Amino acid sequence: MPTQPGVFALGTTDHGYLEFDLRPGTDARDVLVVAATLVDRLSTTSGVNAVVGVRPSLWARIAPADDVPGGVTDWTDDIVGPDGFTMPATQQDLWFWISAGDRTAVFDTGRSVIAELGDRVELVRETTGWLYMHDRDLTGFIDGTENPSQLEAGDVVTLPDGRPGAGSTVVLHQLWAHDTARWEAQGVDAQERAMGRTKADSTEMDDDVKPASAHIARTVIEVDGEEQHIFRRNVAYGGITDHGTVFVGFAWDQWRLTEMLRRMAGIPDGIRDELTRYTTPLTGAYYVVPSVAALARFAPPDED
Repeated sequence: MPTQPGVFALGTTDHGYLEFDLRPGTDARDVLVVAATLVDRLSTTSGVNAVVGVRPSLWARIAPADDVPGGVTDWTDDIVGPDGFTMPATQQDLWFWISAGDRTAVFDTGRSVIAELGDRVELVRETTGWLYMHDRDLTGFIDGTENPSQLEAGDVVTLPDGRPGAGSTVVLHQLWAHDTARWEAQGVDAQERAMGRTKADSTEMDDDVKPASAHIARTVIEVDGEEQHIFRRNVAYGGITDHGTVFVGFAWDQWRLTEMLRRMAGIPDGIRDELTRYTTPLTGAYYVVPSVAALARFAPPDED
């Protein structure tokens, strides 16, 4: 079963992220009917990509068992490293990601989503995202160098056929604020050691010179010598004085996303990701992104 196609829609320049909580007394199934209708209509007629994610425990409660991926859990507890570095848990019920080739489309679509969900939900957080220098983040380094190609991304993102939840994926959504002035004051050599790559062309440092605390040393996950990839769709957010990275990472296996965060915090071995000394996590949540077929089960039948 196919994954929601907006997950793979590379090249869009403008992004919006809406996180909602259901209001007391709201039937979650009614909200999913509206969400499914919105995703279908927006992605096919409005020229935007719309992706919806659902709190894992909420999806498990309302979806048929065959549509629920096993072992996917909410993010309810902060991740705290041995030195006190903390990644906060800010789990909400519903996540909408809207992307397009211009800000107007994202703006108008976001207003439509909020209006149609109405008083069933409370908008908890709205984030505006945008591409910086085509393929770099606000550190000035190329972002997503380790991303699988489009031909390989499906195997990383999509839960395989034959398993409960086939066609679905898990998204990790975080906001990371950047201390840009402090980062830039370090100079390029220090930045490259913190990242583990060259800044100009993203060449990875050799293992014998790459610090164990380098960002890529902490975020590359291996099992029996085989790298466990994540499909990243990160963009920048914010303005001139208050800005950072929207981390949007997909994998069919939630474990690799969580293990990446634990390693960044230094939990397994006390080595904290050097990049976290210049960036601060503000939010953190997981959402199940149902397959197209699973989401369509909530859509009302077509009228003749």
